[in-house]
Amino acid sequence: LDIKKTLEPLSRGLTMATSPSRVIVIDPGHGGLNPGTRSVVDGRNEKDFTLDWAKRLAPLLAQQGWQVFLTRTNDVDVSLPDRAALADARHADLFLSLHFNAAASGSDPAGVETYCLTPTGMASSVTRGGYNDDVQQVFPNNAFDAENVQYAVRLQRALLEVSGTTDRGVRRARYPAVLRGPNRPAVLIEGGYLSNPREARKIADPAYRQKLAEAVARALE
Repeated sequence: LDIKKTLEPLSRGLTMATSPSRVIVIDPGHGGLNPGTRSVVDGRNEKDFTLDWAKRLAPLLAQQGWQVFLTRTNDVDVSLPDRAALADARHADLFLSLHFNAAASGSDPAGVETYCLTPTGMASSVTRGGYNDDVQQVFPNNAFDAENVQYAVRLQRALLEVSGTTDRGVRRARYPAVLRGPNRPAVLIEGGYLSNPREARKIADPAYRQKLAEAVARALE
């Protein structure tokens, strides 16, 4: 499975075949009564940073010929199933969920992580309480295992070029509904740790969020 689901897709290169229309649904994580994590520097919420990142990214992708849709354009809470359903309704070539990370009190990690769904038969590299990591489970998104890892590697590499931070790698997980649900390629980015003071200060800078947007756009050219 490691060969089939990781090595073979990456050995074919990272050039992605998409439809001529090239549709992407960008998902700014959290929103409304679901604020996400909070910055240790200025107390601002993850939901505000993810929305700003998405709004910076959307016009860049539109300039490249993508048709761009956002799961939310303001401070509202959209359910995880509804976010995935929008990608299916728009027949998206890619569903991209944007987040920022946080660590438990007493630890201070930093860095960028990119997630895609764990292939059936493999153990996840990350698990969390409340999510069953049954290796026999099959989700709609498992039909796109190859595309998922190709997109994830492209995005992780591009983000590292501008972030200057720790490479926490491409990771596989079954827990986010936004990865399990879409019947199309899907990737979730954790763009840095709001629990880390150094990274939180960078994330608070609009110029840095613009760099993150430009990095994602370059990866998807």
